[in-house]
Amino acid sequence: MVTTVLLGGHIMDPANGVDRVGDLVIRDGRVAGIDVPYGAEATTVDCRGDLVLPGLIDTHAHVYRYVTGRFGLDADTCGIKSGVTTLIDQGGASCITIPGFRHYVAEPATSRVLSFISAYLVGGLEGHYYPELYRPSCLDVDATVKAALANKDLVRGVKAHAELGGFQRWGMDVMRIAAQIGREADLPVYIHFGQLWPSPDSGLDIDPDSIFRDVLELTKPGDVLAHPFSRHPGGFVGTDGKVHPLLGEAVARGMKIDVGHGSHFSFDMARRVLEAGFLPDTLGADMHGYNTKVPHPPATPDIHPDEGDHLFTSAIRFSLVSTMTSMLALGVPLEQVVPMVTSEAAKLAGMEGEIGHLGVGAVADVSVLSDERGKWTLRDNEGNQAVTARMLNPRFCLREGVRYDADAPILPVLKAAA
Repeated sequence: MVTTVLLGGHIMDPANGVDRVGDLVIRDGRVAGIDVPYGAEATTVDCRGDLVLPGLIDTHAHVYRYVTGRFGLDADTCGIKSGVTTLIDQGGASCITIPGFRHYVAEPATSRVLSFISAYLVGGLEGHYYPELYRPSCLDVDATVKAALANKDLVRGVKAHAELGGFQRWGMDVMRIAAQIGREADLPVYIHFGQLWPSPDSGLDIDPDSIFRDVLELTKPGDVLAHPFSRHPGGFVGTDGKVHPLLGEAVARGMKIDVGHGSHFSFDMARRVLEAGFLPDTLGADMHGYNTKVPHPPATPDIHPDEGDHLFTSAIRFSLVSTMTSMLALGVPLEQVVPMVTSEAAKLAGMEGEIGHLGVGAVADVSVLSDERGKWTLRDNEGNQAVTARMLNPRFCLREGVRYDADAPILPVLKAAA
């Protein structure tokens, strides 16, 4: 038997009510227990002062590399090399391209890769720069439901957009079709809020604050409302600067909230939502090739016509773990942050019995994070700042018991403030 022991770490396993220092014993790729006997042949790793967590789950990834042009990142760079063991790709694959996603991304990756299938025929592509690819006629309910049901092991939900640019072009039509796909496939719909596409030169006169209200009529329990902390109009915070009055009703009806950090994230908006009493269920990094500094694939355009101040661009580097630090800086206790990337994220994927916990016999997906004290200043794309006295960084992870160091070049590095 191959035995690995993570010595003396702060083990937090919300699904099993564990929050204590101990030795986590891994045997043949499965969790053997905490503080259970192990032999002299075991490989030991000093984790004193570190957090030892169930393998982190990124609920908002974009990893359909190459097929989605510059948009998709390498799965293992965002996954195991960033201390994350499971990724949920949001809308990269469609009913047309899901076989390729399985064969070229999910199966070769060492990280576990799942999909929220796109409601649109084109999936991710470079189409996020070309709104007309996302018009109502570019959705097919029957084909998308068929693809989702034929790939149940991989497809865990549906991705759609409820944002100002699309509503000004087509009104509610796209969201109605996406909601129908979710109902017929019996899957949660992950709904992007906050403006995504620039407004058209001429179109429907849409009040940004009406979008949340109208979309709420289409949702069902378990659907996911994304980007609560968006800096763009048409989201959780209205044009009056107040949290949308129907958000409480949405949560009461069983809607889930995913941060979906990305380039949308605003500390100002986050404070407003949190102070109103709404805590996200899951995090989600929302890293992609437009907001993360990576080499562009050969033959893709160096720039796009509207790239200068595009809504996608990001002035800061971030990751799933740095998003955890951002939540700490906003005053959310670690005990509430950890479930967002473990047990609650597993529920969103419909896999709470399989991943996101460290119970005896569980697959040994484990993330080890350094937990430093000091003073750091965090910034967002608007220039807002937040100061934190606690900094989390990925050290390494175990994927089915095998160790992978967190050495991805895209990881942010912050220096302590003077």
